[in-house]
Amino acid sequence: MDTRILNHVDTLLIRYPVLASCRKDIIIAYEILENTYAQGHKLLVCGNGGSASDSEHIVAELMKGFRLKRCIGEEQSATLKSLDVEMGAILSEHLQGTLPAITLTAHTSLTTAYMNDCNPILTFAQQVNGFGQTEDTFLGISTSGNSKNVLYAAITAKAKGLKVIGLTGATKNRLMEFSDACIRVPETETYKIQELHLPVYHCLCLMLEDKFFG
Repeated sequence: MDTRILNHVDTLLIRYPVLASCRKDIIIAYEILENTYAQGHKLLVCGNGGSASDSEHIVAELMKGFRLKRCIGEEQSATLKSLDVEMGAILSEHLQGTLPAITLTAHTSLTTAYMNDCNPILTFAQQVNGFGQTEDTFLGISTSGNSKNVLYAAITAKAKGLKVIGLTGATKNRLMEFSDACIRVPETETYKIQELHLPVYHCLCLMLEDKFFG
């Protein structure tokens, strides 16, 4: 791995030395995500409660500039301006490069309809079934690693040929069974786990942004 990219992990561990045990899994998770984006695929992400908020947060960091200015390419800019000079210029100036990511915690009409008509525990799985394509990546966030709706989504993802990343607490859990990489932060109490999830996914987002826009 490029030293520049790996430096983000080293910086994370300097700031949060308690995460040293997660180093290998963070790197594996990054490599999965890098490969996904290098092939033009996307990330699907979900969780419950605070982890639902983390899902939204991750998508926000990937779908627009995080630390870097992600200018769109000259070819896209020229195409926009060829369609309308004035609006194309505004779009060219303000649109940003993106790493495609979808949170499964949104889509209120879809999720409430599915919960009402079908089985509420399978709402995330249904979205994976619809959005997921082979070589996409699914990221399931669960402090326990045993959230049933996340597990059903993970199984659906594996069946459809997606890579699966888990982000959990320290305790051994079911999500590990279906994950190509499972980052288990070294805490067992929910709020403490969540406090360590944020710097982990920020690190992954920084690494990806540096790789594709650095």
